[in-house]
Amino acid sequence: MIDHTLLKPNATASQIDELCNEAREYGFYSVCVNPSWVKRCADKLAGSEVKACTVIGFPLGAAVTQAKIEETRIALEHGADELDMVLNLGKLLDGELDYVEKDIRAVVEAARGKTVKIIIEICYLDEEGIVTACQVVERASAHFVKTSTGFGPSGATVEAVKLIRQSVGNRLGVKAAGGIRNYESAMHMIGAGASRIGASASIEIVRGATEE
Repeated sequence: MIDHTLLKPNATASQIDELCNEAREYGFYSVCVNPSWVKRCADKLAGSEVKACTVIGFPLGAAVTQAKIEETRIALEHGADELDMVLNLGKLLDGELDYVEKDIRAVVEAARGKTVKIIIEICYLDEEGIVTACQVVERASAHFVKTSTGFGPSGATVEAVKLIRQSVGNRLGVKAAGGIRNYESAMHMIGAGASRIGASASIEIVRGATEE
């Protein structure tokens, strides 16, 4: 259930290689990295069940749609299996829901059937905004709602994960990300309805499970 994540701007090749090796060892679902590392990860993970995941329009979501489409196209060429795209938050808050829906749908179509998770950055939204974001994501035919980039002032909360799950039912996946650093917090998110966990502290999380 874990996307083993390294999105720091100062991540180095050796750290990316270590991320991939850890993902293989512990059986994580994917590694999630910035686009320039996708090809390296895809090569390192070849022959394993671990998927290569990358981010689109990250971390602000404010790029033009065409840039997100091109970023998606290149990510697929480099071997990406999944894409975590940041929703255009300013457009959502301005009520430009058609724009947000078309922005998401364009990436979903460019992904050619690959799993697309939409990051709605819950720290900037009230409950109504979270529900509205979920509705737009679903209308745009994306596959997951994801809580956070990890670059905002706060990350996933149990309350938000519950609200997202209530909003999307069993029709979409829910990825909790941002600030999940141990087994207990991961299990709280899963209990609230998360079907995927995004974490850089993945090893600490699974080691915590063996200590229970």
